[in-house]
Amino acid sequence: MNFDAQPFLTSIFEAAVAAADPELTIRAHLPEKPKGRTVVIGAGKGAAQMAAALEKVWDGPLEGVVVTRYGYGAPCERLRVLEASHPVPDAAGLEATSALVKQVSGLTADDLVIALVCGGGSALLPAPPAGLTLADEIAVNEALLASGAPISAMNAVRKHVSNIKGGRLAAAAYPARVVSLIVSDIPGDNPALVASGPTVPDAATRAQALEVVSTYGMKLPDAVMAHLNSPEADAPTPGDECFARNEVRLIASAAVSLEAAAAEAGRQGIEAVILSDSIEGEARDVGSVHAAIAREVATRDRPFRKPVLILSGGETTVTLRAKGKGGRNSEFLLAFALGIEGLAGIHALAADTDGIDGSEDNAGAFADGTSVARMRAAGVDAKALLAGNNAWTAFNSIGDLFVPGPTGTNVNDLRAILVR
Repeated sequence: MNFDAQPFLTSIFEAAVAAADPELTIRAHLPEKPKGRTVVIGAGKGAAQMAAALEKVWDGPLEGVVVTRYGYGAPCERLRVLEASHPVPDAAGLEATSALVKQVSGLTADDLVIALVCGGGSALLPAPPAGLTLADEIAVNEALLASGAPISAMNAVRKHVSNIKGGRLAAAAYPARVVSLIVSDIPGDNPALVASGPTVPDAATRAQALEVVSTYGMKLPDAVMAHLNSPEADAPTPGDECFARNEVRLIASAAVSLEAAAAEAGRQGIEAVILSDSIEGEARDVGSVHAAIAREVATRDRPFRKPVLILSGGETTVTLRAKGKGGRNSEFLLAFALGIEGLAGIHALAADTDGIDGSEDNAGAFADGTSVARMRAAGVDAKALLAGNNAWTAFNSIGDLFVPGPTGTNVNDLRAILVR
């Protein structure tokens, strides 16, 4: 990898993350103080940083609890920070869910609930309905992650197999007013899909959830299917009276962060173009398409003239074919690397803005036209590893993993392709 390209691409990532800085974004979206108590609840991989930021900018009493992924905590003085497992729920998540529900119980119409919600909250808030177990919810989560279904379809299922998702946490806080401060990691920025919407209901029905299960051929436990076929699984609707006084504020998103990344490129003398902030689809397919665009620019100066930075965001999916190491960004980038093999002047970074791609400690990886050849020299077959969902191993073999650590926010994936 060209030494000069990695610092440039890293600066682009840092600009995108900075645009979603919790303290700046929360300060700009504070609700009015209530007559009664101010209670804070939250969940997601950046929830602790959001809580710490709220403590700094809120001039008044605060109480509450948020849950984040193990290792993602931040020091707070007035708010409790709990940690649980992500992406596979665990018993600590069950306890954290109970703590959040308890925190909003018994409130009055004079009280205010501030909900801090960001990506990752769904796995951190397991709450199986009566008759189901944590193991059942884990089975649902694993089936969804392996299905290749888009996030909207996943959410339709998740919220019907939960006592907290799909607006149920906000319903538990009634008659208190709930103001949700949302950091979106969802293509299209539908706040009801972030963390499966614990405080924001959506209109997806139980029938639609069953259709998703059928369409994607998911094999769910019998108890889960029985629950989904029961009216007891029905989620509250957006028109329910208990949500009438509530408010949802989108405080950070992929669109804003991509604009910041483009501005940083311009500051450094490189024109940037944004393809989209909401690209979905199979990660390896999206990677191949991005590679085709980069090749066209590199060889024909179209549809953009080089030098140019091509940016895109959104959330791709990975249909698991094997049990390799990696995540959607590294899988995207391995397909991209195969698509630009041998071409000079193309350098790319694909990374999750929360700092973690999949289950390992990298946010993503770097690639260029020499990546596949260097993998081959290291004794690694890039095509075979892509087929086995083992992109982490491919990039680890050449030392091109990108490991920034937890960022404290999450506005989905960032893909930055420099064509020189």
